[in-house]
Amino acid sequence: MERNLDVDTGRPRTLILPPAPYAAAMLGGWWLDRNPFPLPLDLGVLTRPLGWLAVIIGLGLMLWAMWTFTRHRTTVNPYGGASTLCTGGPFQFSRNPIYLGDWFVLAGVSMLLHTFWPLIFAPLIWIMLRFGVIRHEEAHLEAKFGDDYRAYKTQVRRWI
Repeated sequence: MERNLDVDTGRPRTLILPPAPYAAAMLGGWWLDRNPFPLPLDLGVLTRPLGWLAVIIGLGLMLWAMWTFTRHRTTVNPYGGASTLCTGGPFQFSRNPIYLGDWFVLAGVSMLLHTFWPLIFAPLIWIMLRFGVIRHEEAHLEAKFGDDYRAYKTQVRRWI
């Protein structure tokens, strides 16, 4: 019989640090654009303002979610076990507001760097997050909070 580490250890079996794929896409995209394969992203005069707006929205969403975790005395650490099920604040709209904020930052940085490259990596990032992080976090939350978490999942979408 397979042992469920999410239940035994009281924490998710997160496989990767969630910001890592985004950071790799931004750095790799910047390098690819500046070196062998430029792939310009130009929205004219709106490129920089939209880029900054996306970054500000993303960082604001992340800070709001972290503040909500702090108020509920639970961890933001993706390798730590949740002590409370947060359903207020940004968690009323998204089960993953920090990761959603990361997507806004990725899009904003792409615009500020004037390159499509970070966005080209988006499907790979989604796969890594979905199966390397979110799947394990959801299993942990379901094991820890049971019916409360299952009810929350029916009311709030994973992303938006």
